[in-house]
Amino acid sequence: MAAAPTKRSQWKSRTGFILAAIGSAIGLGNIWRFSYLAYDNGGGAFLIPYLIALLTAGVPLLILEFGIGHERIGSAPLAFAKLKKHWEWLGWWPVIFVMFGIVLYYSVIIAWCVNYMFFAMQLSWGDDPDHFFFKEFLHVSSGPSEVLSIQTPILAALVAVWAICWAIIIRGVSRGIELANRIFMPLLLVLTLFLVIWSLRLEGAALGIHAYLNPDFSKLAQPKVWISAYGQIFFTLSLGFGIMIAYASYLPYKTDITGAAVITALTNSGFSLLAGLGVFSVLGFMSHTQNLPIENVVKQSIGLAFVAYPKAISLMGPAGPLFGTLFFVSLVVAGLSSAISIVEAFTSAVVDKFGTDRKILATVLSVAGFLGGIIFTTQGGLFWLDIVDHFINAYGLVVVGLLECIVVGWFFRLDTIRQHLNKVSRLQLGTWWNWTIKFLLPGVLAVILANQLVDEVTKPYGDYSWASLISIGWNWVGVTFLLSFILAVQPWRSGANLEKGRSDGHPQ
Repeated sequence: MAAAPTKRSQWKSRTGFILAAIGSAIGLGNIWRFSYLAYDNGGGAFLIPYLIALLTAGVPLLILEFGIGHERIGSAPLAFAKLKKHWEWLGWWPVIFVMFGIVLYYSVIIAWCVNYMFFAMQLSWGDDPDHFFFKEFLHVSSGPSEVLSIQTPILAALVAVWAICWAIIIRGVSRGIELANRIFMPLLLVLTLFLVIWSLRLEGAALGIHAYLNPDFSKLAQPKVWISAYGQIFFTLSLGFGIMIAYASYLPYKTDITGAAVITALTNSGFSLLAGLGVFSVLGFMSHTQNLPIENVVKQSIGLAFVAYPKAISLMGPAGPLFGTLFFVSLVVAGLSSAISIVEAFTSAVVDKFGTDRKILATVLSVAGFLGGIIFTTQGGLFWLDIVDHFINAYGLVVVGLLECIVVGWFFRLDTIRQHLNKVSRLQLGTWWNWTIKFLLPGVLAVILANQLVDEVTKPYGDYSWASLISIGWNWVGVTFLLSFILAVQPWRSGANLEKGRSDGHPQ
């Protein structure tokens, strides 16, 4: 006999929910990845496809995920089981590969930021931050097959990262995640505003802002620019992670869901634009100080934060240590808010299905997350991180987003979700939203997926060996995919499966 359903946790307020959703969306990539993408894809002109992608893909899909979680009242697996029983695996797959994939290496990057927070106080990277990061800090090996030794400072910081995540997750939704984001998000905004204002006052900042926003409209004719814009919107909003479905399920009936989705999406994108001003002001300062072209100081992704920024911090004189410390504190805060949301998505799914005690589960997951992350603290960890990140983002998240649109748009009554959203929200959705979910989004995601596959077949990603890509990348995706089916066929023990969606007569 199934256990009696337990009362579902709820946010204390809509504001707390929005802050948590924003905390999940805003992460490390908002600070360094968006800035580089804008610079590399037409500067100010990139904002055109970026904003189009936000309005035609980001907002509609976020509304869909909020709607699924709120109307079906469940984590991703439970929500999809209520939509169509044999699609339950689609709810399990994302929460598995983000919990046992993305958050494993993401927590290690946060651990790097923790280390650099202390390095910044003494400018420990010296005169050559590039050599320090790759050779003295990471001790990078020659390739993914050479794992070699664990880097103790990174391991120690990783313990701290997981301890913080554990302490927040065990306290539940309202007393843990909501409270943490009520602290983290205002703190992150204050830190970012402070750093941006400081950066704008640096000598040569205007050079960086010009490089960041100077429009090159000729690049809009390149398909890769549009693919990059849609890809960035998709990934930056935590779409396809199962997070937003779980978060929306904790909301009471009378909640403006559509409005919350719009606020979350616009705030996330606004933060990216704001952070970009700070990043490129610093790069302009470096360009001016070192008398180098801006393109010679721009480093993509990880290198921007751990090589270019430390160089700039060293050039700031007495103010450098304070600026650097605050910068890496902001990265730690942004990273933790996202990591916590990933763990919560999996926690919510397991509690829904098996009725597991939250505190015990959070403890087990935190230990497992720490142990799983150890491989990324080794000398070969950077290569493993690069490969796993590529395959999960390029295939896992895109496929999940594509199937979400197909399952809800074509095999479920999409109007059920839309009518529910219109019933509880002030902002009303028209039939354009149905067309977007059923046709536009699947088309865009299919193009992104096809483009990735063509690139993959044409040339091995990152010039890695096929053996490394298959044994690490493809196997990681494949194993998590298999586990989703294994969990989906297990019997529901919590009694949560007895509930229906709100539109099916569930108590309001």
